[in-house]
Amino acid sequence: MAPQRAVQLSLKKPTYAVCVVGIETYVDVHSDVPKGAETFRVSGSSGVEVFTVYNTAQVTEPIDKAHWPLDAGVDVIISVDAASKALNDLKVNVSYFGQQKDSALGHSVLYLTGADISLDVDTGRTGKVKRSQGDKKTWCWGPEGYGAVLLVNCDRDSLRSRGMDLANTQLTSLDDLQDMAPMVLSCDGPDELFDSHKLVLNVPLSDSRRVGVFCARGGNSLSDYRQVLGPWHLSYEVERHPGERKISFYVEGLTFPDAHFLGLVSLSVSLVDTKTLPEVPHFTDTVTFRMAPWIMTPNTQSPLELYVCSVVDSHGSNEKFLKDMSDLASKANCKLIVCPWIENRNDRWIQDEMEFGYIEAPHKSFPVVFDSPRNRRLKYFPYKSILGPDFGYVTREIPFAGVSGLDSFGNLDVSPPVTVEGKEYPLGRILIGSSFPKSGGQQMAKVVRDFLKAQQVQAPVELYSDWLYVGHVDEFLSFVPTSDQKGFRLLLASPSACLELFQEKKEEGYGEAAQFDGLKYQAKRSINEMLEDRRLRNDNLHVQECIDWNREVLKRELGLTEQDIVDIPQLFFLKDSYAEAFFPDMVNMVVLGKYLGIPKPFGPIINGSCCLEEKVRSLLEPLGLYCIFIDDYLSYHKLLGEIHCGTNVRRKPFPFKWWHMVP
Repeated sequence: MAPQRAVQLSLKKPTYAVCVVGIETYVDVHSDVPKGAETFRVSGSSGVEVFTVYNTAQVTEPIDKAHWPLDAGVDVIISVDAASKALNDLKVNVSYFGQQKDSALGHSVLYLTGADISLDVDTGRTGKVKRSQGDKKTWCWGPEGYGAVLLVNCDRDSLRSRGMDLANTQLTSLDDLQDMAPMVLSCDGPDELFDSHKLVLNVPLSDSRRVGVFCARGGNSLSDYRQVLGPWHLSYEVERHPGERKISFYVEGLTFPDAHFLGLVSLSVSLVDTKTLPEVPHFTDTVTFRMAPWIMTPNTQSPLELYVCSVVDSHGSNEKFLKDMSDLASKANCKLIVCPWIENRNDRWIQDEMEFGYIEAPHKSFPVVFDSPRNRRLKYFPYKSILGPDFGYVTREIPFAGVSGLDSFGNLDVSPPVTVEGKEYPLGRILIGSSFPKSGGQQMAKVVRDFLKAQQVQAPVELYSDWLYVGHVDEFLSFVPTSDQKGFRLLLASPSACLELFQEKKEEGYGEAAQFDGLKYQAKRSINEMLEDRRLRNDNLHVQECIDWNREVLKRELGLTEQDIVDIPQLFFLKDSYAEAFFPDMVNMVVLGKYLGIPKPFGPIINGSCCLEEKVRSLLEPLGLYCIFIDDYLSYHKLLGEIHCGTNVRRKPFPFKWWHMVP
């Protein structure tokens, strides 16, 4: 450990110094020495450790360790092992000798006061603060890593508050302390020492808008807690009471990692000598936190809550859809939460409005809803109705350019945990839809992409989705959990698989079996007609090329093989050069554990069964999944897509701790 400060001795008068427990102090024995002195001897009283530091190639240790040469670069380092009981109760003596070693030429005396000053946080990531003598200034990833974790205090613990807790400089609920990281200041020493010294907490200007520190002075009631560091307070002179040895603080995060913020913040405490002008800090202890990232959860995580919207428009209510979702949620033992009409204002697309995730520290974890910049009629629902006690909120607004369809969160997904060429992604990788690389087309808003990338733990992958009319990745892919060793499969919409299935059925003699048979408001199309429709075939050749391009990206970026992918039969057609589903998009499903709510495709009926449904069942049910086909095909909005885009699922967090990974 490098010396923290130097103390210069004097032959004429005693020197007085404060020595912090565990911190080495350099004692200057060379600046003021008697004339003719060649060696010196140093000793310390009980409670003081004295070390001599020298180059063994130049200095031979004295036999009696008593007479050290003055001209050979021998340095003296001291430390104390406990706080003093009284001022100046520790002592270091230095005697100087000439050629006659039995008679000293002079003496220097150093009186010490030991002070136990330490700023400690949960560097060991156990959920408890423990005294640390290690490196508290740096933060290290991995299972053997160290460094404290800070939660962004983005929930609202008091129902009387209007905004998030992080906006409050006065505590509004004692429960809010549980969201904050504990920090303990050790401040043991003689009370008289603090008559001439003060303890000052500091936050760098660059971190002051990203972190807040609370402390209770005078009691432990709600009114006793106040913010002592934060955007409006860069330093705080600690109010130490006589005899007080430890003071507790509570630290909150104010902002998530982002493009211009790596997520690290630091706080420090200094022991300052007030007798000097300017005041001199004797010692500074610094701790570093990393802000907990926002983490998405994939379909493979168990469902906790299924969100849907109740709408009533000129065509009636979606009561049947709500009943179907209630039945599905019941099968999956999942709570159903209905957003009422008065809150959604007939905007049913709750998947596009928000995305559920969570934040976690060793001492606490809670869900956080990410509100998209889409901002349609559902725009107030996440903030007004989901934000609450232990349920956080975050959003990113687009500052200048208008919102595009790619900014909706149907265009945001995340894979299960994967390993790619030896590189582990234990929390999966985020998937976002974009234009074809280097085409100059649409992209998800930069503020959203920057936010997702800055979280570091789910490195985003950009896919090509701009070939779709809506442009969302959820229209051609989904992940489902499986009961085998792999644990999941990637489902991809496949025009080729659909055309092959129809060709097979034609060859079996079912060419006149019709798509949309029985639908009142949709013209039937026989298998023969669809296979002979050259435009439909060409449209789907184009779509297949787009999906195949993504297939290769997904295999490369997620480390997948062909055995990890299931092709779900699906046809599309082009509208103004962009693709839409020809029949209800079966990949656009809602996944509740092993129960899959799949849009009913209304495929050709063969031997009393829909051949598309039978094909999908044959692909997925051997994997331990249950396929439940639900009608969301309405006369006034033929391909509603309500099963996935009109639902949203909050899921269990990963058991894996994000700080154990190495990004």
